[in-house]
Amino acid sequence: MKRSDRRNYLEYLTVCLVLKTLALLPRALRLQTAYLLAKIAYLVAKKLKKTAAHNLEMALPELSRQQHAKIIKGLFRNFGRLLAEFSYFPKYTKEEIEQAVEYSGLENYLAAHERGHGVLFLTGHFGAWELSCFFHAMCGYPHNILVRKIDNPYIEALVDSYRSRPGNRTIDKNNSAKAILSCLRRGETVGILIDLNTVRNQGVFCDFFGIPACSTTGLATLALRTDAAVVPVVIIWDEQKKRHILHFEPALEIISTGNLKEDILQNTSNFNKVLESFIRKHPDHWLWVHKRWKTRPEGEPEIY
Repeated sequence: MKRSDRRNYLEYLTVCLVLKTLALLPRALRLQTAYLLAKIAYLVAKKLKKTAAHNLEMALPELSRQQHAKIIKGLFRNFGRLLAEFSYFPKYTKEEIEQAVEYSGLENYLAAHERGHGVLFLTGHFGAWELSCFFHAMCGYPHNILVRKIDNPYIEALVDSYRSRPGNRTIDKNNSAKAILSCLRRGETVGILIDLNTVRNQGVFCDFFGIPACSTTGLATLALRTDAAVVPVVIIWDEQKKRHILHFEPALEIISTGNLKEDILQNTSNFNKVLESFIRKHPDHWLWVHKRWKTRPEGEPEIY
């Protein structure tokens, strides 16, 4: 076995051990154990915390450093919740998962689906994002998820088996257009996370927290080409209930003037505004550790 393969396999065994150990615990203890692991990660992840602090200083300058620090701690706690829920995917029954998650605005999704042109979920790395599609499928609405494959093939196969367990299907982000179009022609739903940095030749620059951010044009292009409904969806943690809320907004009105380039820019800008509004309400739910503003407009200096 090659050195890289040995390393990948050891990483895989570690991930398996963590997931399977957590899955043995009752939900309350599973969450508390995952919170402890997240706290340890917070203490050692200096580079990630530095990136998050820098992002918060740029995006939310009106908040104090103490408030930024609280958001970052909350973000790692959110990672813990995600880990706790993900570990239990192979064991969840419908009755159990309905105790952990509830719907808000399901009628908005159903109305969009009734249009018959397919549904595109506008979402991001927000809350326990893996749980959103899993719960929706467990309730009888399996769909397709656009993903970037994990570099470690063993972990990729494991994660894919967890994601697809209730009937969901994953679509590799690379060369995905044909597969997505086929899904939408069949009236299916496709989930697309649009909140990550994009290279300059694959995106457009739109304001995100008042800062130009290179944003994927894929969602806008698909919506314009297929007339699929674009439904914003996020999963929000309710601390009082100790439950997740899977929230659907009404389908967005898509701008279509016939000027394709401008329509893509305007719709992508609107999508960013929708995500920003969710993040402002729940800042500790979003992936501040990601270098969202890494790609800069021509001539601008690097941020990170």
